[in-house]
Amino acid sequence: QQLGGVGFVAHAGPVEAQSAVHHDFRIVSGAFLLDGKPFQIISGELHYARIPRAYWRHRLRMAKAMGLNTIATYVFWNYHEVKPGVFDFHTGNRDLAEFLRLAQEEGLWVILRPGPYACAEWDFGGFPSYLLKSPPVKVRSNDPRYLAAARRYVNAMAAQVRPLLVTHGGPILMVQVENEYGSYGADSSYKEATRRMLVDAGIDVPLFTADGDWLFTKGGIPGVFAAANGEMSYDTLAARAGAFNKGTGPYMVAELYPGWLTHWAEPFPVTPVDSFLPQYDTLLAHGVSINLYMFHGGTNFGFTSGANYTKKLPIEPSMTSYDYDAPLSEAGWPTPKYYALRDVIRRHVSYSIPPVPDSLPVISVPAIRLSAAADLFQLIRRITPVNAREPLAFEDLDQSDGYILYRHRFGSAASGALEVPGLRDYAAVMVDGKRVATLNRRDNDFSTNIDVPAGGTLDILVENMGRINYGAELVDNRKGIIQPVTLGAVKLRGWSMYRLPFERPPSLSVKWESASAQAGIPTVYHGAFALERVGDTFLDMRGWNKGIVFVNGINLGRYWKVGPQQTLYVPGAWLHRGTND
Repeated sequence: QQLGGVGFVAHAGPVEAQSAVHHDFRIVSGAFLLDGKPFQIISGELHYARIPRAYWRHRLRMAKAMGLNTIATYVFWNYHEVKPGVFDFHTGNRDLAEFLRLAQEEGLWVILRPGPYACAEWDFGGFPSYLLKSPPVKVRSNDPRYLAAARRYVNAMAAQVRPLLVTHGGPILMVQVENEYGSYGADSSYKEATRRMLVDAGIDVPLFTADGDWLFTKGGIPGVFAAANGEMSYDTLAARAGAFNKGTGPYMVAELYPGWLTHWAEPFPVTPVDSFLPQYDTLLAHGVSINLYMFHGGTNFGFTSGANYTKKLPIEPSMTSYDYDAPLSEAGWPTPKYYALRDVIRRHVSYSIPPVPDSLPVISVPAIRLSAAADLFQLIRRITPVNAREPLAFEDLDQSDGYILYRHRFGSAASGALEVPGLRDYAAVMVDGKRVATLNRRDNDFSTNIDVPAGGTLDILVENMGRINYGAELVDNRKGIIQPVTLGAVKLRGWSMYRLPFERPPSLSVKWESASAQAGIPTVYHGAFALERVGDTFLDMRGWNKGIVFVNGINLGRYWKVGPQQTLYVPGAWLHRGTND
């Protein structure tokens, strides 16, 4: 980094805890300036939505103890707009302002990434699913319905964070406009409309964009600072970022990857320390500001995980664990990668780095006896179905996540190839209450041969495995059965649809039987376990097939025998002494 022709490395430290002083942060030719002095951002990404609220402070302290002076976080639109026009920024993990206040108390600056599009292997990249209700909105475009919904979200988000901007005495230094738009499109008017939303909502700190360095011209916005994502040399970064930003710096890597994401049914990716550490060291030595994505990944609790796709695979669902092979593990444990990065950072900063906090306690839970069960057909007895000529998508049934049972009744006998080309994403096929096949969009498995007797019933239980979060298919992201179903090339018309969103576990008032079930029929099992002390633990799901687990009413996420993930993280903060369900 050059300022007045003199090379330097910035050594500014973190913000003082609970500082009442209003600071000044700005971007000038050659440097980020904090209170008029050069400031090098040494940041790591962690997402409050993926961390139990009770652990926010612990994870922030682990960030500071690695030597970071800043943390970056996404704000996921669909995590906060729980229903169209209804926002929750206060309950549980959704208390964004509290998370930001804790960051400031722990002496950390913040880079805020509110989208409206995030990606992040999060369901639909952060967009709310209601945008896909017929006729679907075209996201990331100038579709006026999209812009109106996005503006409503930005205004609601900004109302929470305005008091926490650095210009108002808070920790937020910079706010990102959209995310990696250059890999999606190049519509200047859309980019400007998104920037304008933030400005009009009172976001008065410096804005920036983040794209692969070769995509600045597509994703960048004139007059807005451009940061780069990905691995690159200092010379490449300086040449391309300098050219777009019309100056000699500062230079920033908004995402440098010490790990990588994982999909179901693929090996855990491993990012060796020596594959990125020398580059990290060199960039810091040149004064480059860097955000590690991820510093701490956390967990895709509930149904929050997204999906990708390739030319061969129409969908690649992301796992529940978002460990990311990050320096701080899913459960908040420092890894060898954490200590290696800490050693490098220590060589480049003049501020003191605190000792590494102790890890949170871990416990072992005895084998859990599941004493009661209720199968799918017991569960739907209390549900009023929606009837329609053709199968309806989740979004047209006003359901975002979970499962839907599609039922068709036959008059006369029928047999042949059952074709479900519009399956999104995974299905158990049952005839007269017996499992006959499994269909799976990931494996391009959309058909099976069946025989249905006269007066028989065809049931197709469909699971939404997570909406695509990256790429052109964002606009084609509806779930359920989205095309006609045929049997022997004849369209099946007349469907009853039972909504099973599993926003919470089934009521104990459901008729529960002893813990046994007909082979292959989706079933809910219930049990309890007693604890004398609480701590983090993991459920071993190796003996199970596919499903979700609730502990004390909280959906821990999906498990699936295809792996590679075989355990589910159970935060001790969600357990209690005595009986747990």
